[in-house]
Amino acid sequence: MQAHLERIEAVNPRLNAIVTYLPERGMEAARAADETRARGEEPGPLHGLPIAHKDLVDTAGIRTTQGSKLFANRVPEVDALLVERLRAAGAICIGKTNTPEFGAGSQTFNEVFGETRNPWDPEKTCGGSSGGAAVALAAGMLPIADGSDMGGSLRNPASFCNVVGLRPSPGRVPVHPAPLAWSGLAVQGPMARSVDDVALLLSAMAGPDPRSPIALDEPGARFGEPLEGDPRGLRVAWSADGGGLPVDPLVREALAPARTLLEELGCRVEDAEPALDGAAEVFDVLRAWQFAQGFAGAPEAALPVVKDTVRWNVERGRALSGLEVSRAEAERTRLYHEMRRFFEAHDFLVLPVSQVPPFDIEERWVREIDGTRMETYIDWMKSCSILSTTGHPAISVPCAFTEGGLPVGLQIVGRHRDDRGCLELAHAFEQAAGASRRRPPLGAG
Repeated sequence: MQAHLERIEAVNPRLNAIVTYLPERGMEAARAADETRARGEEPGPLHGLPIAHKDLVDTAGIRTTQGSKLFANRVPEVDALLVERLRAAGAICIGKTNTPEFGAGSQTFNEVFGETRNPWDPEKTCGGSSGGAAVALAAGMLPIADGSDMGGSLRNPASFCNVVGLRPSPGRVPVHPAPLAWSGLAVQGPMARSVDDVALLLSAMAGPDPRSPIALDEPGARFGEPLEGDPRGLRVAWSADGGGLPVDPLVREALAPARTLLEELGCRVEDAEPALDGAAEVFDVLRAWQFAQGFAGAPEAALPVVKDTVRWNVERGRALSGLEVSRAEAERTRLYHEMRRFFEAHDFLVLPVSQVPPFDIEERWVREIDGTRMETYIDWMKSCSILSTTGHPAISVPCAFTEGGLPVGLQIVGRHRDDRGCLELAHAFEQAAGASRRRPPLGAG
């Protein structure tokens, strides 16, 4: 604990990843954890590991702002289920990590705490919305972190910061409280510097809970077992652009050697991709509907206070008809079956995590990719968001760096509920690629 607190104090002022910081609480809990070992008590799988929870997650007695001035002084009375589980596993909360307002957009800034900077280049964004978590990991401030993902919020910041982020299958990590408990568009999941550590964290996060109606029955302990899968013979579909999406040439160039590396691991790699036409529209409709629901009980005076992109998303949701939402759900069903048929011929789909490398921190969202104009603040992350609609597990694993030294992650998508398979292939790739062993130029630690 002391080593991590020293690291936070050395680098966090430059990066602004941990925004509510409780070092005294951390040391007190660490001493108590030592005492339990001294008494011979069996430790949990995360015994003594410092963690700071994403500032969207309720933490009893600890300020939880959601990155919004509307909740700048909010202190919840009850922990979220995720916080309960990680504490029971032995993790020690030392604060909260930064996030965009309401987690909207893959660029971590807000008017409560300001911007979180990329440790590989502080003039670049770290992505989001789990940006504070990704930066804290990459800079050595935390060994494990939690995040959440609707359109890429575990995967994009992992790619931008050279760490690992898993978007698990809906229900793998049960969520409570959850206003839309039956929806699996947004999920919670683990982040860490290695695939092994992500699997360890998932083992404490996952497992059934009656408070979540979509919780999967499989115990989390399975993910704590060694990741010893054999990639030889796996049928891997390689998609350089996620089905015709614009991709920055720097990303294409950085990822290209990964195909050869997968073949050297023994995978049977071929160019292929599912037909996900319509997935972007489904995501846009269901996301807007959920944003509108999130503000359903808010006073009218609240909406003008939030950032413009959140207002736009809420207003778009309010303008939707019931028929539009039902059509989106019907199309989502069709997309699931398209993926089901695709995975009859392939074991995994591999494609870019992010269509662009980390961009300037003053650029709030990407306006153009390789000559293609982006119409909204979420259009530039379709390589992640289209897959959110299908409910398949997807992991971002460190892959390579641009000539300018910026990280680029590889996205591995597995079959329905095959989170374990994603982790095993990601682990094999990670060991072969070696990119995860590089650390940002921030000094010792």
